[in-house]
Amino acid sequence: MRTIGLRADYRAETVRMAAAGTRDAAQARRLLSIAAVYEGMNRRDAAKIGGMDRQTLRDWVHRFNAQGPGGVVNRKPPGAAPKLTAEQKRALAALVESGPDVQRDGLVRWRRIDLKQVIWERFGVDYHERSVSRLLHDLGFSHVSARPQHPNQNAQMIDMFKKISRRRSRRQSRICPAARP
Repeated sequence: MRTIGLRADYRAETVRMAAAGTRDAAQARRLLSIAAVYEGMNRRDAAKIGGMDRQTLRDWVHRFNAQGPGGVVNRKPPGAAPKLTAEQKRALAALVESGPDVQRDGLVRWRRIDLKQVIWERFGVDYHERSVSRLLHDLGFSHVSARPQHPNQNAQMIDMFKKISRRRSRRQSRICPAARP
């Protein structure tokens, strides 16, 4: 098996200094293993210094050769590509903003299940209901529901029973004798 050579523009001392200067423990371990290889240690023993096997050290050496000490940092994976394009997201945002048409859609408000169906019909993309919530949140929308109100509610009685400070309560009792405790 052929060993992968290391970059010629680094030495063991410079790699150890880079390991000492980093706050990322995993990066420091990898750099110390690479520094050991620069000093002539065999790859198996150098990999043990960093708590990895020889094949993993080989992979990190490839990244070190390509990008230097910064290449041995864990990178966040990019994740899945978005299902909707930016243009489709703008169209969906405009649709949600305008609300459903009672005549055309047969709805008075959008629900996640309804939007899931609309996204499927218009864009041919299948979302789960929870993913529709996440998509709406990413578009800047939030869940808002109306607070229920009894039809026989009396606004004056509600004002009378509101919790207010004692100081304001005394002042209000002078104004409105019915509000006295």
